[in-house]
Amino acid sequence: MNRKHILDKIIKHLDDKRYSILIGARQVGKTTIVKQVKDFLAAKKEKAILISFENPEILNAINQHPENIFNYAVHPNSLDAKERLYLLIDEVQYAENPSNFLKYLYDTYEKKVKVIATGSSAFYINKDFKDSLAGRKKIFELYTLDFEEFLHFKGQDKLISDLHELRKRPTFISLNKQLLTNLFEEYLTYGGYPAVVLQKNNEDKVELLQELVNSYMRKDVSESNLKDELKFFQLARILAAQTGDLVNQHNLGDHLKLSSGAIENYLYLLSKCFHIHLLPPKHGNVIKEIVKMPKIYFNDLGLRNTLLKQFGNLNDRMDKGHLIENYVYTRLRNLYQLDALYFWRTADGNEIDFVVDKTLDSGLAYEVKYSEQQYKASKYKKFTTAYQNYELSLITMNKEEDSDAIETIRL
Repeated sequence: MNRKHILDKIIKHLDDKRYSILIGARQVGKTTIVKQVKDFLAAKKEKAILISFENPEILNAINQHPENIFNYAVHPNSLDAKERLYLLIDEVQYAENPSNFLKYLYDTYEKKVKVIATGSSAFYINKDFKDSLAGRKKIFELYTLDFEEFLHFKGQDKLISDLHELRKRPTFISLNKQLLTNLFEEYLTYGGYPAVVLQKNNEDKVELLQELVNSYMRKDVSESNLKDELKFFQLARILAAQTGDLVNQHNLGDHLKLSSGAIENYLYLLSKCFHIHLLPPKHGNVIKEIVKMPKIYFNDLGLRNTLLKQFGNLNDRMDKGHLIENYVYTRLRNLYQLDALYFWRTADGNEIDFVVDKTLDSGLAYEVKYSEQQYKASKYKKFTTAYQNYELSLITMNKEEDSDAIETIRL
């Protein structure tokens, strides 16, 4: 199993002198990616070594001095003029000062050493790498599997071509529609963590998801030195129940008996560890638009459902609309740059779920409903009047015959 899209991007970047930094949540497959990059380099007879900073002996050595990394690899000064050493470093954030470590290697051996490194979360990467590696790195973000990758991991590659046709041709009807729909609902329920997807039965999926919450999320808390683990998980569960809603830090603080600063820190950790995304509001053409509170979405629905302990059939779930809306967020996140993605809402309750800026004053807008019958076009007149160059579309799980709505799976 491989994730060709991100793997190809990193391989293409190997000739760039800037370091390649792969970041993402724990257990999304970063180590597998760097192993595949190493295999690629080995096939080309390049000098490449994979080192994990989870090894305490190695970590202790490089913390003493960056040069000690070459105790475990060929030294760059011994290479021929045209040769290059590829250092693949797993879990680089465990170094005492990963930024200085990488900066030293880059500035000392710019033409002789290329680093491809992984980090378990942007929590460390953003704070430690922000200034000293400017111009010396390219960040690659790895999320859990998207639906196409999910199908590949499920051994259903034959359905990927159907998925492509559904997205290209509104009139296309897949002969495998029911199977595709069943797998889509499985994806909405158990998410895209690779190890979870590969489990054969639902009980094992749930058990593994619970392990992700109980062990790996707790590791995020421990390594960030947050003081109150219980309140952190209470907040995470509240946010899971409020998927797609506005995040009011003041109200959350009152409910959890926490200061606004503590809530802000917990949200920061959840965000930088790739568990959630706080979607900002768009504003500009209507005076009464809300400009402060973001909306909350999870980067993996399996994790979100685990926090709520909800794995029932989609049609029977009270939160099925939230699941579909959150899926649309993940799809748009993969299609467009995150900084071009917003929602729109006014103080008097007018709202558009997603707005995508394509130029300064034009783009796309999407309203998401589980059923098309919930959609009333008249409710969105204020937006279409204020943003005439934004094409508004309805995305639904169940659309009526001969409708212009976009079925969720077609997005």
